[in-house]
Amino acid sequence: MKLQHINPTETKAWQKLTSHFSEIEQQSIQDLFKNDAKRAEKFNIEWHDFYVDFSKNNWTEETIQLLIELANEVGLPDAISKYFSGEKINETEDRAVLHTALRANENDVVLFEGKNVIPEIYDTKNKIKDFTNYIISGEAKGYSGKPFTDVVNIGIGGSDLGPAMIVEALQFYKNNLNTHFISNVDGDHVQEILKKINPETTLFVIVSKTFTTQETLTNSETVKKWFLQYATEKDIAKHFVAVSTNLKNVTNFGIAPENIFPMWDWVGGRFSLWSAVGLTISLAVGYDNFNQLLKGANKMDVHFANTPFENNIPVVLALLSIWHNNFFGAETEALIPYTQYLQKLAPYLQQGIMESNGKSIARNGKSVNYQTGTIVWGEPGTNSQHAFFQLIHQGTKLIPTDFIGFIEPLYGEKDHHNKLMSNFFAQTEALLKGKSREQVLSEFLAQGKTEAEVADLIPFKVFEGNKPTNTLLINKLTPESLGALVAMYEHKIFVQGIIWNIYSYDQWGVELGKQLANSILNEIESGNIKNHDSSTTTLLSKFIS
Repeated sequence: MKLQHINPTETKAWQKLTSHFSEIEQQSIQDLFKNDAKRAEKFNIEWHDFYVDFSKNNWTEETIQLLIELANEVGLPDAISKYFSGEKINETEDRAVLHTALRANENDVVLFEGKNVIPEIYDTKNKIKDFTNYIISGEAKGYSGKPFTDVVNIGIGGSDLGPAMIVEALQFYKNNLNTHFISNVDGDHVQEILKKINPETTLFVIVSKTFTTQETLTNSETVKKWFLQYATEKDIAKHFVAVSTNLKNVTNFGIAPENIFPMWDWVGGRFSLWSAVGLTISLAVGYDNFNQLLKGANKMDVHFANTPFENNIPVVLALLSIWHNNFFGAETEALIPYTQYLQKLAPYLQQGIMESNGKSIARNGKSVNYQTGTIVWGEPGTNSQHAFFQLIHQGTKLIPTDFIGFIEPLYGEKDHHNKLMSNFFAQTEALLKGKSREQVLSEFLAQGKTEAEVADLIPFKVFEGNKPTNTLLINKLTPESLGALVAMYEHKIFVQGIIWNIYSYDQWGVELGKQLANSILNEIESGNIKNHDSSTTTLLSKFIS
């Protein structure tokens, strides 16, 4: 047995937590601060250039200890060991989960089926490095003899979301190459990208493990057809590279064997940006920055693997999420980065979190009797403050929120940054403290209003407060700190999955829609509609006619 099959709700720790929750449920976070002047000192973790404050949540030291008891009782220490050692913990697909090996040190030993995978990982990294330098330096030339100016990444899911998020996040570090992403099979998407590029100076990176993904192949064929309006078949080898395991299909496409970068079955798509899937990242910001991204992730890996749970950032954040989801009934979590560079972080983590832990079948094959995966969403601050923060402040739903901010701005715009970060700190304080009836009335009286005049308006301006938040304060947005941040959320996903007794690394729920789409595509193209429910049949008839 690779992982233990333990229903968390049947553990002794869960029963203790249930009893503890009944005692603390009505306790306000505000009172927790009033009753303990050193609360902020106790409820934080400082690690390298990260400062994580989780004091603004409705939990106590006893809560944390009981949650750690739960983690130990369901076998989290053993699961972490298996996670890093190459055991096939993705049991339904008979695969290991070794994306952490992609950012390991060169002298580390990570075994998969008795073989150390680190040498082949570093062979691939060296190939990425050499190719990146070849393109960026201008030594590589297109079919007309001109150096490359643009890179287009063609992929979907993890082959798009990860690279696109990282490239956007590291725009400050970009080089002379302009980067574009094609993912959606919507023809309008690919055509809009083609309008922006020159075939003579564009490199295309096709990312598909099997080289059979419908969206990616359709877009690649459309791009190839467009390219051949200007160039010849033999020019494909100069302008197209692939990240794939299907050598036959890739070479049939026209891509030169030396321009094929490998993938491995022990890396899941949504955790693959650290592999050759990150080739576009390396091209966009240079190999040295790509390598720093990996080093930052590795530092978080070491922290996660070796730090006691009470001081372990991913573990504490995961336990807090379990506390909110399974005891307070919070169904969603918001993620608000106070930097425009991280505008794609929430969409990226939506795949990581919801595809991983959106499961209703336990590891023993039976339906769970408790809530699992949370819904994650968000936008950068301060934009989000002028959009959905009303719901977080005064809505009826409990929405735990992560605030991510940086001490140093990248361009040194101190005036802008001070205003940005004043909002960052103010929002977490406002969500904690709220605004009482007395405060609202006092403000009205200061304006010369009487209590009678504003009595009807007061309830609308009262803020309950006691809204839970975590604050992640990081020195600076660098490739290394970004790598650590992404790895932190990856490990949080892992811990949640272990505690919920589900398999986090398969995604069978994605497959059904693909199967039906292939069948329906044949019906659309043939005009022969087969057996469907009445709604689908009617809709297809409308579309085909």
